[in-house]
Amino acid sequence: MDHQPKFFENLSGTGKAIGVLTSGGDAQGMNAAVRAVVRMGIYVKAKVYFVYEGYQGMVDGGDNIVEVSWESVSSILQVGGTVIGSARCKSFRTHEGRLQAAYNLVQRGITNLCVIGGDGSLTGANLFREEWSGLLEELAQNGKIDAEAVKKYAYLNIVGMVGSIDNDFCGTDMTIGTDSALHRIIEVVDAIMTTAQSHQRTFVLEVMGRHCGYLALVSALACGADWVFIPEYPPEEGWEDTMCVKLSENRARKKRLNIIIVAEGAIDCHNKPITSEKVKDLVVQRLGFDTRVTILGHVQRGGTPSAFDRILASRMGVEAVLALLEATPATPACVVSLSGNQAVRLPLMECVQMTQEVQKAMDEGRFLEAVRLRGKSFENNLNTYKLLAHKIPDAELPKTNFNVAVLNVGAPAAGMNAAVRAAVRVGITEGHKMFAVIDGFEGFAKGKIKEISWGDVGGWTGQGGSILGTKRTLPAKYLEKIAEQMRTNSINALMVIGGFEAYESCLQLQEARSRFEEFSVPICVLPATISNNVPGTDFSIGADTALNAIVETCDRIKQSASGTKRRVFIIETMGGYCGYLANMGALAAGADAAYIFEEQFDIRELQANVEHLTEKMKTSIQRGLVLRNENCNENYTTDFIYQLYSEEGKGVFDCRKNVLGHMQQGGAPSPFDRNFGTKISAKAMQWISKKLKETYRKGKVFANTEDSVCLLGMRRRNLVFQPVAELKSETDFVHRIPKEQWWLKLRPLMKILAKYKTSYDVSDSGQLEHVAMLPKEAVPAPI
Repeated sequence: MDHQPKFFENLSGTGKAIGVLTSGGDAQGMNAAVRAVVRMGIYVKAKVYFVYEGYQGMVDGGDNIVEVSWESVSSILQVGGTVIGSARCKSFRTHEGRLQAAYNLVQRGITNLCVIGGDGSLTGANLFREEWSGLLEELAQNGKIDAEAVKKYAYLNIVGMVGSIDNDFCGTDMTIGTDSALHRIIEVVDAIMTTAQSHQRTFVLEVMGRHCGYLALVSALACGADWVFIPEYPPEEGWEDTMCVKLSENRARKKRLNIIIVAEGAIDCHNKPITSEKVKDLVVQRLGFDTRVTILGHVQRGGTPSAFDRILASRMGVEAVLALLEATPATPACVVSLSGNQAVRLPLMECVQMTQEVQKAMDEGRFLEAVRLRGKSFENNLNTYKLLAHKIPDAELPKTNFNVAVLNVGAPAAGMNAAVRAAVRVGITEGHKMFAVIDGFEGFAKGKIKEISWGDVGGWTGQGGSILGTKRTLPAKYLEKIAEQMRTNSINALMVIGGFEAYESCLQLQEARSRFEEFSVPICVLPATISNNVPGTDFSIGADTALNAIVETCDRIKQSASGTKRRVFIIETMGGYCGYLANMGALAAGADAAYIFEEQFDIRELQANVEHLTEKMKTSIQRGLVLRNENCNENYTTDFIYQLYSEEGKGVFDCRKNVLGHMQQGGAPSPFDRNFGTKISAKAMQWISKKLKETYRKGKVFANTEDSVCLLGMRRRNLVFQPVAELKSETDFVHRIPKEQWWLKLRPLMKILAKYKTSYDVSDSGQLEHVAMLPKEAVPAPI
């Protein structure tokens, strides 16, 4: 649909005052949200105030409510927790407390509040908004404010952002802090796995989540745990026996360790708590395994925010300011949330009511209902976990007589192994024989192919790189040999996991169908590349891990200059011609500029950037960061930009350069990549099964339609299978990038947060949506 782009230039904040506060439990990424609100607020010429110590500061007033400047939020992006403090506040729950808070806000002309917190904090904010005009009248009667003020400040606008590591708020796929908490959990699990492996131990890990099992469930998915206990999905009667049988079966399969994850709010089907100690005692008494308990506690709340949380919070913060500028007395208080890859606005109270419904369903023992109310993403995670964690005995497995091969193509990307594991296990559950191809299409041509079993892929989720081995070679050179191998091994379907080469390979196989009927089988591509340059998908497996590596390094590099004189760093990232890593890395690390191929630049722009930085360095800001994509311009190289900045910055700042190189490709996969790889791979395998059934005729599989070669990608809010032939028109084959890329829309965001004047297309935002509810009888999709 062709819509006229709507720019926010005509939204002015002149004369408006915005208060920003963090309330409830802290979460990593809150500072990124605070920074975005402050900078966007100042950008639209509004006054912005910090409210220190949450609602307590609002009630106490005085120095707790302070106007802030651009520099006030400099270098807080990488800090965990919240720099403006948070406190549990009893007095705000009283009428007197709220009356005092209203007085303190009116004194400063603040009628717009941005609240970052959990459902309790947001409910409090909504009540405050509903009472606002009554509170002002009461203040006028008490002679505290005049009638003029009552009229002038008649309405209070509220926008919420959910900061909570539990991800327990309905209406958003991810709350600020959840991804970082998963990072902390996975770091611990990866560390524990090595020691458990050495001693053949069983570890029971207790993670946070009093009322919500999201952290437990996703970390169990991401580390391939043997068993997980969550409040929404209590185990069936007799779970003690079932669990012990599973654990001993795993040991019998030569597995040296068991990991059991328990959410702190885990219960059985009679609503009785299941504690980590209880689970440990059970394993020791029944099986005699050496068992240890680790309670992660507040470690999960701490540490630096992940790249995902920084970008999420920055997007939400900007969106929150836009929502406040557009709010009218008639619009309900809204919460800014994430759906798929879209920032959306939802009515605050609808989300809160739905969140409370989940708790009610759990209290009343309606657990299936509770899972459904948690939303599509939670349900998908649970179904995927159930598919992958427990092997169905061979005797009970269906037998399809189909052989499915999995291979990696292109450069290694973190999360590929998680995708292979999910493909193998779901394939076996569906009744197929699974084959692993070593070293991509080159290995395929040489006959490097072997059957792979359920146990062979145990422990793969946390491994970086590609265990199967991968090559960039395209199949065109070896078509005859590959066809021969497919015939020899009677391969009926292919799953190709890789980057741009994987996509090109499948186009070649499809074109070769007229010459080799062996290729007339269902073929599915899963995008896996750090560059995120595959058409048909917003995200690819591996990009999140690379982004975290970049952001972590940028943090370190910035810190290396603290205490020295003013310094600017020029950092080169990978990505081929795709600027995703440079652009998103810049947004997450708080860079001043990012040079990318997709947005051509000339010497005038470079000059303007240097001048802009020079001006900034004359204030209290000490450090600058400039990212450059490796192929953004063949003449303006990293050296050239470094020399230009060095020369022009003489006397104001000095320069250093860094080429990040292959560290971006290595490392253990991030929780996002493990989870994303696992989920899309399981979904792709189910699609392959469906296609195999549809195309099986007279004893053989024959699939020669365009829709039998698909790429599975995340598009805005949905996972979609797209025929690769249809994606051809969306692809720039010379530069190996999609012709249109969603993240370019976020580019102005980075510029605004770095103090540039720019125009920002906000056509996508602004509409208040409603919380989507599945009808009772709707059967949720399996993934």
